[in-house]
Amino acid sequence: MSPSPRFRPALLWALRCALLLAAAPAAGVVPSSAHKVRGMTVSCPTDGSEWGSDAMVDTMRALKVIGVEWVAIHPYAGIGKDGGVPQWRRLALDPPPAWITRPIAEAHRLGMKVMIKPHLGYWGSGFGWRGDITFETPAQWARFFAEYTTWITQVAAVSKGADAFVVGTELDRTLDHEAEWRAVIGAVRARYDGPLTYAANWPEYERVPFWDALDIIGVQAYFPLVTEGQATTPANLEHGLRAHLAALHAFSKKMNKYVVFTELGYNEFDQTALRPWDDATGGPDAAGVQSRALETALRLVAEDDRVVGAFLWKWFPGPWAPRNFSMQAPAVQTLIARYWRPSPPRRIRTQPPPDQTPR
Repeated sequence: MSPSPRFRPALLWALRCALLLAAAPAAGVVPSSAHKVRGMTVSCPTDGSEWGSDAMVDTMRALKVIGVEWVAIHPYAGIGKDGGVPQWRRLALDPPPAWITRPIAEAHRLGMKVMIKPHLGYWGSGFGWRGDITFETPAQWARFFAEYTTWITQVAAVSKGADAFVVGTELDRTLDHEAEWRAVIGAVRARYDGPLTYAANWPEYERVPFWDALDIIGVQAYFPLVTEGQATTPANLEHGLRAHLAALHAFSKKMNKYVVFTELGYNEFDQTALRPWDDATGGPDAAGVQSRALETALRLVAEDDRVVGAFLWKWFPGPWAPRNFSMQAPAVQTLIARYWRPSPPRRIRTQPPPDQTPR
């Protein structure tokens, strides 16, 4: 089913140079490999101030060479058990910081697009990860949504010109607070006029109650591709991912919205097909398992008519490389380029080839 006329303006992603929909049904274009989001999350070895550096510009140039057309960055704030959302001192948002404004401007100069995907940095907070964030008292919940709204709208305001914006990432245990989330979305829309999504943890995307207020379904796509003990053959990996895609297709049609993978990645780990979210590394044939899983995902997403693209996780700017989930290994870059880099035009002969007859 095509997206309804009510939502067409928000879904004109390509015509607005925005995220995730290459064209609206009104234009008669179905999302296809010609319109896919080919994205990379450029993460950071510290707090994200690196995104304003010359090294970030060099990184975007290198990504463009392998076919990346979108870059995502993830500004941080803290989180406390008391509901506080403190802004980190080096990441002040007034005046608009170069670590947000410069990558937007430089990406556009390179003919690329940018998604801003704010994260809550939970390290040292007492929460095990973002999906654990919850509070015990109404006062703590009220403080959380008040301070989160202040922070996220400030990020949205300084992200002017970005091609897409994510209102929240993997906040599983907050999803029952629908009214508060709708207020957050409304506040962000008042400060930012581009397309919006939410980055839902892969088992939780059907629980998100406010997709109708957003422009596309965002999923952190760490779906297991095999079951315990199952071999990581290309056939098994494809079967596993197709099962998840079938469920996504049904949900996408039910919601009248397309899907983007706000994160997609596989660690160099022999169990990455079973536990794609695991940051462990190594094991027998770890690089081979990573390569087969990533190739399966790149191929199936390229063919898909409901999942309109993906942001791979992850890359670091400059001389740094991530300890896990790195897309920077030469073999991985070659694989990405195979699916994402445009093929050079074929030369057309205007004269017959020289005589190759053996003498």
